Amino acid sequence: MTAAAAFFYMFASVTVASAVMVIASRNPVHSVLFLILAFVNAAGLFLLLGAEFLAMILVVVYVGAVAVLFLFVVMMLDVDFAELRQGFLQYLPIGLIIGFIFLVQLALVVGAWTIDPGALKAGLSPIPDPAKVTNTEALGLVLYTKYVYYFQASGLVLLVAMIGAIVLTLRHKDGVKRQNVADQVARTKATAMEVRKVPSRTGV
Repeated sequence: MTAAAAFFYMFASVTVASAVMVIASRNPVHSVLFLILAFVNAAGLFLLLGAEFLAMILVVVYVGAVAVLFLFVVMMLDVDFAELRQGFLQYLPIGLIIGFIFLVQLALVVGAWTIDPGALKAGLSPIPDPAKVTNTEALGLVLYTKYVYYFQASGLVLLVAMIGAIVLTLRHKDGVKRQNVADQVARTKATAMEVRKVPSRTGV
């Protein structure tokens, strides 16, 4: 076994084990930590494939920003998980039925799946010359030429998801003063100032 194969099996096994522990851990903080471990090992797999840029982006963006943000959100929410598990048993039969349906579908997909002999060559077709093009430049050429419409569509999906998350988490509390830009711009001297006649020696 070569060194590259040994590192591949090591990174792949740790990634799969970490992914399983993400959904199997009872503590959400431990789940986020296992998710970070899965990201780091997936970055190692990208390095073995020669995709250094994707490995760096995976570590910097997902581990350095997204996963750490998840960790802080989970730690700050203070969710009572004992209360959430109270109604778990009444939904268990429905969950088992749905899980069985998913397993049957996966078995049908895997059983009917075949490898196209020209799939590997078709994946390299958008890149003009891999020997003369760097990893970052090749990724840009693929995203902004052949797959530009899919790239823009994914951006729109993420934009809609961000707006939906903001709308769902927006809460208006009574008694809290909020800024209204239109009212501030439309202010005049008559509405912004009030002159009162205070009698002498009576105070304000």
